[in-house]
Amino acid sequence: MYDPTVARLTYRALLGRRRALILGALPLLLIVISVAVRALTGADDQTASDVLGGFALATMVPIIGVIAGTGAIGPEIDDGSVVYLLSKPLKRPTIILTKLIVAIVVTMVFSAVPTLIAGLILNGNGQQIAVAFTVAALVSSIAYSALFLLLGTVSRHAVVFGLVYALVWEALLGSLVPGARTLSVQQWSLAVAHKMAGGDLVTSDVGLPTATVLLVAVTVLATWYAGQKLRSLTLAGEE
Repeated sequence: MYDPTVARLTYRALLGRRRALILGALPLLLIVISVAVRALTGADDQTASDVLGGFALATMVPIIGVIAGTGAIGPEIDDGSVVYLLSKPLKRPTIILTKLIVAIVVTMVFSAVPTLIAGLILNGNGQQIAVAFTVAALVSSIAYSALFLLLGTVSRHAVVFGLVYALVWEALLGSLVPGARTLSVQQWSLAVAHKMAGGDLVTSDVGLPTATVLLVAVTVLATWYAGQKLRSLTLAGEE
């Protein structure tokens, strides 16, 4: 269910010079903000939680997920080069799963690692804040990658739709509408962070059991449906 050649091509596409610069911009900004906040306010657990929750988890992780998830397959579908990949003797689920693994790894590296560094800068992992948000970033990276990989297979405007979800649904509506928070990858991952962090510094509108089920369900269903769409794309090409 994993093909090294497909993985290598996907890594090359995702980590090209221009896309790598885009992927690295937000993590760099997070670290700069963390250094500035620490210099101005000192080590404070609540401030660390606010910065990591408000910027790292709410903005940086989903945007990086959009870039990695849609970029893993979207450009190949747009320019037609996916036809050459589909002509190889590879099972369609293998292609999707391989690209998903690559997207997850890239998203984790560019989101979870900077989150840990930023947390250590902000408060030295007091009350496990840095570790809690790092684990939340790791967990959400999986769900976001699956969702946005699916978008890349079903729409030529996957990046636009992904940004709308990340910035409008999760960041805007998720902070204003209680019902929207329940259907939010961010809130599901915050449930994990809440379990790990000390006190009530991290809160979530979703309980951990529900969040775990939803994270697994979304990841599995999105991956499965992306494989089905790739099958139909093959049939269309053969016709």
